[in-house]
Amino acid sequence: MNEIFSSPLPLIAVLIPVGAAILIALTTSRHPNLRDSWSTAAAILLVAVVLLMLNETRQGRLAQMTIVELSPDINIALRADPAGMIFGGLASGLWILAGVYAVGYMRGGNEHKQTRFFSAFALSISAAIGVALAENLLTFVLFYELLTLSTYPLVTHRETEEAIVAGRKYLTYTLSGGLLLIGATAWVHVLGIDATFAAGGFLNQASLSQATQWGLFGMLALGVGVKAAVMPLHSWLPSAMVAPTPVSALLHAVAVVKAGVFGIVRVMVFVFGSALLQEMGAWIVIAVMSGATIIIGSTLALRHDNLKRRLAYSTISHLSYIVLGVALLGPIALTGALLHIVGHGVTKITLFFVAGAIHVRTHKDNVSELDGIGRQMPITMGAFTLASLSMAGIPPFVLFTSKMYLGWGAAEVGQQVFLAVYLVSGVLSAGYLFPIILRAFMRTSPDHTRYGEADMRMVIPLAITGVLALVLGVLPDVPFHFYNLAHAVADSASGLNSTIAGGVQ
Repeated sequence: MNEIFSSPLPLIAVLIPVGAAILIALTTSRHPNLRDSWSTAAAILLVAVVLLMLNETRQGRLAQMTIVELSPDINIALRADPAGMIFGGLASGLWILAGVYAVGYMRGGNEHKQTRFFSAFALSISAAIGVALAENLLTFVLFYELLTLSTYPLVTHRETEEAIVAGRKYLTYTLSGGLLLIGATAWVHVLGIDATFAAGGFLNQASLSQATQWGLFGMLALGVGVKAAVMPLHSWLPSAMVAPTPVSALLHAVAVVKAGVFGIVRVMVFVFGSALLQEMGAWIVIAVMSGATIIIGSTLALRHDNLKRRLAYSTISHLSYIVLGVALLGPIALTGALLHIVGHGVTKITLFFVAGAIHVRTHKDNVSELDGIGRQMPITMGAFTLASLSMAGIPPFVLFTSKMYLGWGAAEVGQQVFLAVYLVSGVLSAGYLFPIILRAFMRTSPDHTRYGEADMRMVIPLAITGVLALVLGVLPDVPFHFYNLAHAVADSASGLNSTIAGGVQ
């Protein structure tokens, strides 16, 4: 069994980005170098704190901090469990690279109100860490809603009519999902159920009527399904591509949609549990919806010439890889789903970094305009190639590893039809990404303009994440022990004993 001990580390992790946001706002644009350095310094400090918590988690000691005790049974509290450390490790690690990249992008594009941008960016990371470390449903919903509010200024950053409309749509979808989560949380507490997350589900032992079970399932699944972009709840995501590319990277790789699929993990594994979902038959609803989203999203990606919109539909498809893996209720599929959260985050942030670098350097946004760009921006398009190979599931890239577990997990539970869905989607992923590589390297640019690479503050982060897409496929436990954490979560959810470095049971 895990030992839970009181520690300020989870709260410190949440407050570090808040402190950065305050310092950024106080520094303002009068000292841009100092202002932009706060994000990098805070991101490095956050990673250090996450690694400290991870070391304890690997020893079976879960750091816990109660922030506010609202009543003897209702708390706002944080806890560094293995599932939370997967999301927290991903968000904190990518913040370092995304922060450096954003400086190069915002300055290279002469974007306005950069102080507001970086303050909101930091607050979004704080909310994401809160979502990752939430000990119970109430705390999860609180930070989940704060994430919506902190990312809204980023979606509308350019303040154009298109951006305002996209922001309004973003709020309509995500706040509607949030209201469902708030309602379900209140319902759970009215029923007198302890809403602390527990492997196997805290509702699993509750004596609830079938109507109550399905009512709570519908509200919670729809609530997190919006940010997970499961069709037909997805249309806010392509619309949000009007935002600057660092925001797109934040939405797709670090915070918002990852909070959505992480919410699916919490709801399916830690609220209901596989036994109750199997008894209800609810898993098949999520499996069918996510399976359809995988194929439809990949097919729609083929249609779009705008690079960011093509990547947006790719994200919609790949998020449902994770949702389907969780819905299959098997330990192997769940391991693959958790690994896919990490692999997709690293891979997709690379693709969006590349799209932003191309935009800033050449002002080209469409796939049809990228002929010959690989010869002029070889590092950038080399990173794009690595990430594309990962997205298609080519070994030994990181998304091959997660897809292998997802497919294996589907076969394990006798759902070969979903194995076929994963295989078909891999082919479609190659179909909408590989032609871009061929255009970039095998064709000649029609305008003969020599562009060269973008600002090194953009190129270095995208090169690092591109290489990480390969490295994590070979060494998935470097440096955050993602594989062992995923394996431990999957085993605990299925009632098996597992050990991370001799610690987590």
